[in-house]
Amino acid sequence: MPRLIPLDWKILECIFLNDGFVFKRQEGSHRAYKKPTIMRRVIIPTYKSVGVDIILNNLRTAKMTRDRYFELLDICRHRG
Repeated sequence: MPRLIPLDWKILECIFLNDGFVFKRQEGSHRAYKKPTIMRRVIIPTYKSVGVDIILNNLRTAKMTRDRYFELLDICRHRG
């Protein structure tokens, strides 16, 4: 399995939107996304390079597997 690397926030947003999350609000440089089946919100900072620690934390919050993450990452990278 590939390793996680830092990503631009727009790619992360694409991943979570494709997984059913909806943008709810933004405070400063942090955007919040909600999904009805997930209790907590996923927070994505609008950084050019979002660190692996933040990505891992969001995957845990979203209850998203690494396989699903890489599947959606592939889709988002090919979209442009």
